[in-house]
Amino acid sequence: MTIQCHEISYQNFGRCICLENGVIKLIATLDVGPRIIYFATRGNENILFEDVRRDFCELTKGYGTWYAYGGHRLWSAPEVMPETYYPDNSRVDWTFTDGVLTLTPKPTAFGKQFSISIAMSDGNSVQIRNEIRNISDAPALFAPWSVTGLASGGTEYIPLNRTQTGFLPNRTMALWSYSDVQDKRFRLTDSYATLLHDPQAETAFKAGFNVTEGYIVYCAGNQIFRQRFDGYDEAVQYPDFACNFETYTNKHFLECELLGALREYQPGESAVIAETWEIHETNLTPEQVIASLIQER
Repeated sequence: MTIQCHEISYQNFGRCICLENGVIKLIATLDVGPRIIYFATRGNENILFEDVRRDFCELTKGYGTWYAYGGHRLWSAPEVMPETYYPDNSRVDWTFTDGVLTLTPKPTAFGKQFSISIAMSDGNSVQIRNEIRNISDAPALFAPWSVTGLASGGTEYIPLNRTQTGFLPNRTMALWSYSDVQDKRFRLTDSYATLLHDPQAETAFKAGFNVTEGYIVYCAGNQIFRQRFDGYDEAVQYPDFACNFETYTNKHFLECELLGALREYQPGESAVIAETWEIHETNLTPEQVIASLIQER
């Protein structure tokens, strides 16, 4: 099928760019961000969270206000103020060459150039390349951090490491100070974890893992979203107690967060996270989808 790329106006996000192939549709912001703000099978509900009310924002120290906007964004870790929350409220440049859409915002005030490139297949998937380039004249210590905010009411499935390591540990789990291990949204088994988004929840929850199998799944409505990424590399130093995947939820949304190598990047060097999104329609319940995923393993 032919991949169509065209500008549109979407919700209250202003100018946006749309990719569609007759099977799936993706929309990214151009007036701010960039954010991938919409992803779904054709004619279906958005699997991504949209902060149309601009509820989520942070006042930075002298740089203005950062807005979450929703959807998919690129950050650098560790999370610090003001660099992490440097406002990206300006227009985004874009190119569409050889089937690849590249979104490039203005350089940050901290010597980093962010970009997101998207290549849509002729089926149900897109490949995303998240890049942070050190454009300063000195080495910079950071890790690339890909954050995808997902829509309300779904269930997330996270496969855990099942490698038999004898006397050595095989599973990492990090918990944040506000995370209650008895939270009813969170379930932990020997081989997987699940996290339910609850729009009535009063508290937030976040956990990190060493996800070695290179994917997670989120089920919401009649769609299954699968996020594929590089597996865990034992030789790499990851942030947050060696986690390459983290997940966060509050009453508004659930986030899937990928983390790359935490190290010094030289001037002109780039940190990259590559991921593939797949989305399919289903008539199964989240419980049935998870049961099938367990059987696949």
